Amino acid sequence: MPPSEDIPVPDRPFAAPWHAELFATTHALAQAGVFSWTDWAAHFGEALAFADKQGAPTDGSTYYEIWLDAFESFLTARGLAGGQALANLKGAWTEAYLSTPHGQPVLLPTRA
Repeated sequence: MPPSEDIPVPDRPFAAPWHAELFATTHALAQAGVFSWTDWAAHFGEALAFADKQGAPTDGSTYYEIWLDAFESFLTARGLAGGQALANLKGAWTEAYLSTPHGQPVLLPTRA
């Protein structure tokens, strides 16, 4: 069924490229059988409910920050990622971002 002309369609379904990348990463891992989408959805639903109880904005502005935090805790709880490894990766991305000239792609250095 084609979209209704009465329903506005956003020019971009994601507000930032990292939102799309996070969604795609989550989806790819579920499709690969690393975890079930049902398990992820339950975990993410709990994270959204917790954020709501903590007074998170209801305008959707923190949706992907909540998704990222939930995704990290989900992977860690299932032994798919370690807390220290995630912290190291975040640090590497932060360093790469801060040292990349404006307009250039942010790249992590290759590991030996």
